[in-house]
Amino acid sequence: MSDDIKTLDDLKSVVSGSDAALASDTETAAPREPVRDALGRSYATGKRKDAVARVWIKPGTGKIEVNGKEMPAYFARPVLQLIVNQPFDVANVRGEFDVYATVAGGGLSGQAGAVKHGISKALQLYEPSLRAALKAAGFLTRDSRVVERKKYGKRKARRSFQFSKR
Repeated sequence: MSDDIKTLDDLKSVVSGSDAALASDTETAAPREPVRDALGRSYATGKRKDAVARVWIKPGTGKIEVNGKEMPAYFARPVLQLIVNQPFDVANVRGEFDVYATVAGGGLSGQAGAVKHGISKALQLYEPSLRAALKAAGFLTRDSRVVERKKYGKRKARRSFQFSKR
């Protein structure tokens, strides 16, 4: 094999040939199938900071229930409600799905982010055609930023004790 590749042009022709073979393999791959349970729901887990949300979606009127409460009762701040509804706005399916979520850990902001992540993943499982819009908006990627741990010899993660010269 290495005998026929003597110049960069030969290498390019070999590499481009393998790219064409890879492209044809991906084109023949079957399109994504919807993932739904016996009740017609899709399930996904969303995470953000220390919060973990288990989310089920099904076709409905747009009702969102978090830990047994209506969303406006659980996420009272309008900013948090906006965060939870973002996936529906990006996918242009607002009011078409009912959401049931249980969320634990973290604070309200992290929980809203976890529910948003779970809704996004469940939407793309329920309707694979929505995946492109959700992925372009960055909603399918888990936000991996978490609180930095406290170090010894420091007051917090980076804050030092007050320095006294005398």
